[in-house]
Amino acid sequence: MGQMIWLLCPVCGNKTRLKVRPDTELVNFPLYCPKCKQETLVNVKKGNLSVVCLSSLISK
Repeated sequence: MGQMIWLLCPVCGNKTRLKVRPDTELVNFPLYCPKCKQETLVNVKKGNLSVVCLSSLISK
């Protein structure tokens, strides 16, 4: 089994509650940070996290 890596919050940089393997792919995943209480839409591919949309930009 490969190494597991923590997903870090793109807003505050702290650990979230999720670990992913290097072969995991997430598309338009709502990543929630328990510390800054922000939800961010992200893509994860080959362990690299890219931000799709910040929660402050999402209109409700």
